[in-house]
Amino acid sequence: MRMNGKKLTVLLGTAVLAMGILAGCGSSAPETTAAGTAAPATEAGTDAGSSAASGDTKDTEAAKAENAPSADLSGTISMVGSTSMEKFANALSESFMEKHPGVTVTAEFVGSGAGVEAVSNGTADIGNSSRNLKDEEKADGVAENIVAIDGIAVVVDAANTVEDLTKQQLSDIYEGKITNWKQVGGDDRKIVVYSRETSSGTYEFFKENVLKNKNYMAGSFPCPPQVLSSSPSARRREAIGYVGLAYVSPRTKTLSVSYDGSHYAAPTVENATNKTYPIVRPLYYYYNVKNKEQVAPLINFILSPEGQEIIKKSGYIPVK
Repeated sequence: MRMNGKKLTVLLGTAVLAMGILAGCGSSAPETTAAGTAAPATEAGTDAGSSAASGDTKDTEAAKAENAPSADLSGTISMVGSTSMEKFANALSESFMEKHPGVTVTAEFVGSGAGVEAVSNGTADIGNSSRNLKDEEKADGVAENIVAIDGIAVVVDAANTVEDLTKQQLSDIYEGKITNWKQVGGDDRKIVVYSRETSSGTYEFFKENVLKNKNYMAGSFPCPPQVLSSSPSARRREAIGYVGLAYVSPRTKTLSVSYDGSHYAAPTVENATNKTYPIVRPLYYYYNVKNKEQVAPLINFILSPEGQEIIKKSGYIPVK
């Protein structure tokens, strides 16, 4: 789907790129109120030479300006990509639009591959992706920013008696070598394997890091994370699937995973942060280098303390 082509207009002056992200712009124009009129000048007062009083006033004004909605940006930023990033992407966009009422952020969550493609062909300003760029995509002038970290939880039905799996067992299940839960200490039931859509970055990451680029078994069922967490059919007792930590539902059970066969870790934010849980990946915002000035304000906001706090509250791991 082609997103709104109107671009974000930066009215603050010249933007500069620092550490791969455009910093905010400064302006020498008079300070304006929310209505867009020039802020009235104030008298210096009787003690004009008091630097302390002047400093206090400036600090107060700066704090008010920081928290007030900004009229300096206008236009539309279009975003396409990963379903795994939907929760924090929506929350960040809403907060950004509250700060900048003149900006509209549109979003479509159709998979990481579609997001990268949309940025490459110019139909979106930002591509959300849960996988890294391929070499041919880098050649298209696409730049990346890591905006969050996510763990991938292995989920089963709450009634499943299996508590943990090794990486090899997990790989063997998804390759079709292990087909019954009794082979890994569970009940005598056939394993029903749920995966993700082939356009999903999570699908590609899981294949690369768990299956070591071996093929998924024939007959696995593609399933978005929202469905896997909520659908009764996906929560059948025989099922196994994987979702980002933000999509773990209390109606499903998560399995601890070991990459060395002896040390097991549960899929929690704490364990993913300290890297004791092994299935962890970065999440990216991609943009075309030609459009870096247009997307800089939003990406700067995402990487700001406020933006990273939103990411944390959404169930992901901040990068700062």
